[in-house]
Amino acid sequence: MRKLIFAFIALFILINFGCRAQTDITTVKQAESANMFLENQSKYDFDETIEKLKVEVEKKTWKLTAIHDLQQTMKTYGKDVLPVKVFAVCHPKHSSKILELDNERIVSCMMPCRISVYKKSDSKTYISRINPAPMAKAFGGIVEEVMTASADEIEEMISDLIVKP
Repeated sequence: MRKLIFAFIALFILINFGCRAQTDITTVKQAESANMFLENQSKYDFDETIEKLKVEVEKKTWKLTAIHDLQQTMKTYGKDVLPVKVFAVCHPKHSSKILELDNERIVSCMMPCRISVYKKSDSKTYISRINPAPMAKAFGGIVEEVMTASADEIEEMISDLIVKP
C-alpha cells in the first residue's frame, strides 16, 4: 500500500511539474517570438493595405520583387485560410553591401526583406515583419549596419498604414 501511495504522489508531482514545465516553455517561446517579429494592426482593410503598401514601397525607391499570395497557394492544396500576402522587397543600396562580401553572403538566405499583410479571425488586417535588431547586434559590422538601415526604412514605409499604440 505504501508503494502505491508513493507511486501516486510521485505521479502527481511529475504531472504537475510537467504541466508547469510545458507552460514555462510556451511562455518562453511566446516571449522569443515577440522579440523576433513585429506585428501591427493596419488602419485599412486587407485590399487597401495591399495597395497602399505597394505605393509606399515604390515611393521609398525599393524594389518589389514578388508578392506571394499564400491564401491562393493554400487553395491549390485544398486548404482554406484567411487572406495572407507576403511582399518580398529589396533595395540594391542595402543588399549589395552584403552580397559583395564573401563572409557576409551567408545572410543572403534572409534576403529579400519580407513584409506580411494578413487578416485574422477578428476580421482586422495586420502587418508583420522580422524584428532585425536582436539578430543585427549578434552579427555586428556591415550586416548590423545594413539590417538596421533596412529595418528603419521598412518602418517608415508602413508607419502611415498602422494603428499607433
